[in-house]
Amino acid sequence: MKLTKEGIRDKAAWEAAGVALPGYDIDKVTEATKKNPVWVHFGIGNIFRIFLGGIADKLLASGEADRGITCVETFDFDVVDKIYNPYDNLVLGVTLKADGSTEKQVIGSLSEAIKAQAAKDGAETAEWKRLKEIFTNPGLQMCSFTITEKGYALKGADGKFFPFVQADIDRGPSAPGAAMAIVAALLYERFKAGRHPIAVVSMDNCSHNGEKLRNSVLGMAGEWEKKGHVPADFITWISDEKQVSFPWSMIDKITPRPAESVQAELEKLGIEDMAPVITSKRTYIAPFVNAEGPQYLVVEDHFPNGRPALEKAGVYMTDRDTVNKVERMKVTTCLNPLHTALAVYGCVLGYTLIADEMKDPELRELVHRIGPVEGMPVVTDPGILSPKDFVDEVINVRIPNPFMPDTPQRIATDTSQKVGIRYGETIKSYVAAYGDAKKLEAIPLAIAGWLRYLLGVDDEGKAFERSSDPMLDELTGKLDGIKLGAGQGAEEIHEKLQPILSNANIFGSDLYAAGIGSRVEAFFLEELAGPGAVRATLKKYLG
Repeated sequence: MKLTKEGIRDKAAWEAAGVALPGYDIDKVTEATKKNPVWVHFGIGNIFRIFLGGIADKLLASGEADRGITCVETFDFDVVDKIYNPYDNLVLGVTLKADGSTEKQVIGSLSEAIKAQAAKDGAETAEWKRLKEIFTNPGLQMCSFTITEKGYALKGADGKFFPFVQADIDRGPSAPGAAMAIVAALLYERFKAGRHPIAVVSMDNCSHNGEKLRNSVLGMAGEWEKKGHVPADFITWISDEKQVSFPWSMIDKITPRPAESVQAELEKLGIEDMAPVITSKRTYIAPFVNAEGPQYLVVEDHFPNGRPALEKAGVYMTDRDTVNKVERMKVTTCLNPLHTALAVYGCVLGYTLIADEMKDPELRELVHRIGPVEGMPVVTDPGILSPKDFVDEVINVRIPNPFMPDTPQRIATDTSQKVGIRYGETIKSYVAAYGDAKKLEAIPLAIAGWLRYLLGVDDEGKAFERSSDPMLDELTGKLDGIKLGAGQGAEEIHEKLQPILSNANIFGSDLYAAGIGSRVEAFFLEELAGPGAVRATLKKYLG
């Protein structure tokens, strides 16, 4: 069996293999989409294919939509050449269940795949002409994005435009290269063609994503206006959210890289050519996508030109304030703080799979206390989702799923940039509610675990490689001289930790002023006693 439009005509074979097929005419949908596109998406990797492609697939199957998604790749053109074109834009979605079973379906809603390459060898490409044709169509309702937070960045840490961004600014909208210039240029084409309204929707997993996208697009357009590439009227139009809206969203679905076990299962069923490819830009991608079952997409309902019936496929359509509350609930209480605690302690205790940590009685108790016990009294309740139900699903279904190949080492990346949100917000909420955060114990224990992780020595006394972090060298320097089993006293530990724990840039507040700095120090000191001290400390407070 081959994953092509011709290959899936043998419905009996696919159904015998337990693979669900599209319940609509793919060719008819493709033709309608190309003629009158309504939804364009930039960044066409794994989470897009199985989650957003799956949403469009549901709408098509139920008759709530008659057109699919126009797929645009701005970064890695090998994805189009090696994953979309050879498989007729079909994708095999594989949902990994906690009991080891899988659900498999062919998704046929990805109707057209286009490389966002404006010029080649000094001439305008056919792909760019096609994109301009799409964006000047009055019926286009939305363009969405999963290009990662880095895709929106225009400037480096020095405050200067990246060289590739400066090149786009200098060239103007005629031959854009990077994502934000491409989007701004296509919106300029839409402006010139009649100023047709449109929603520009970030679906990336980052805070205030719609605001980030709007600032970047307006930033690029503003630089063009300064150089005389575009008129001031274009800036006025693109700034008017009644014409060009930038809705906020919250997306949540764990979609790891293609698993060898899934590839083997599919090939055993007789499905050919399922091997992943590693592109020239190091994208790891396959004709199939494996992911967890739970998924959440919450979108601000602000679409000036109409929109697909997203709510009919499980999307929560709401207002901006509610989107913000859902994100805060997830990031500060119900998911991300738990992941971070498991990441740092997992590395110190020798784990290589997050799911395995949930079999550890102390670590399971730790995340239970961080979320349901300490987080719930001050959780942000968005109303449309139950924080209690959400965190219960995280602890009992999502994180323990043994078939989700996620590692503590990956999640430990950039922890210094995360603790201020993941723990700092709950700490500040306790201070606001109770005057201080002295009631907290599990969160200070998680912070102590991060400091212990930063030593790069596991609980057996063996060195391990720490994950990348922009503050790694600075924090290592501050902890210099602290050794496992060296018998350091409380005064020496305070001297080393005080500059870190009082740093509001890291934690969002001074932890001593919040009443928990000394508690973090005490936990950290106990975890330094010698080999096995981390486990002994966890048992003492969580056993």
